[in-house]
Amino acid sequence: MADSVTGRTSKIWRDGDIVNWEDATIHVMSHVVHYGSSVFEGIRCYDTPNGGAVFRLRDHMRRLTGSAKIYRFPMRYSVDDLIQATVDTIAANDLRQCYLRPVVVRTGEQMGFNPENVPVEVFIICWHWGSYLGHDAVEHGTDVQVSSWRRAAPDTFPTMAKAGGNYLNSQLSKLEAKQNGFAEGIMLDSAGFVSEGSGENLFLVRDDVLYTSQMSNGILHGVTRDSVITLARDLGYEVREMQMPREFLYLADEAFFTGTAAEITPIRSIDRLPVGEGKPGAVTRSIQKEFMGIAKGRVADRFNWLTPVPSPVSAKA
Repeated sequence: MADSVTGRTSKIWRDGDIVNWEDATIHVMSHVVHYGSSVFEGIRCYDTPNGGAVFRLRDHMRRLTGSAKIYRFPMRYSVDDLIQATVDTIAANDLRQCYLRPVVVRTGEQMGFNPENVPVEVFIICWHWGSYLGHDAVEHGTDVQVSSWRRAAPDTFPTMAKAGGNYLNSQLSKLEAKQNGFAEGIMLDSAGFVSEGSGENLFLVRDDVLYTSQMSNGILHGVTRDSVITLARDLGYEVREMQMPREFLYLADEAFFTGTAAEITPIRSIDRLPVGEGKPGAVTRSIQKEFMGIAKGRVADRFNWLTPVPSPVSAKA
């Protein structure tokens, strides 16, 4: 069961075994501690009328193994192995809903950044976590700024990999935003075009058309982003993936972040300028309602995005 205060649970999957939370440790000499050598995912399991269900689990695990391939992590587990491990971990923690963090790390006890022959371990963690930017932000929107920190150039860090070391850049953007009184930062790419949030993808709406940055703008290939594009087109909206100059942010009728942690969070102001009427708009609301409806089992899963998990032991008693 999850600890309602800290969010921690009792069991973690570690390289094929379910271990106690306190036993899922690594050594301070681990490669990942010194050089940031990890790749990871953020996934959600939702409580639906038919029990727990993980949202787009296969797509997340495909991205995880892809990130491992980009960063040359040797993986002993297939996508199917990781899917089963995830379901087993949720069941072992007696959960119907949770946030999930699969992480692949280089461990060992040797110094030097050369990753050859360094052990690689895989963990899957369950965590009790609400909306990343808060319930009020989901309902009423959040206030953000354009960050002074930019995404790395395309020939530096591979942004298609969801890698731990890549998020040092995000931390600077997030800290700057918080210190300036904002909830989040919007980052530009190395050429000055709109990229994404510190840990979320970004959509703008103008005249009922959705705009989002291209993969070449240094963004992560977000699973929630892909879901929103699919849903928006299914609902009859036009979606354009394109380069956007900074000033386009100030002309948007609506704006919202997407991500597994943030889900769909409206933006009400950017650099203290109101977005549209300064509150979530109709397009944002329609997509938010459809997305959460599918995720929570209130709307038919017409895209086969949900993976059911076994009912918790407590529910069977």
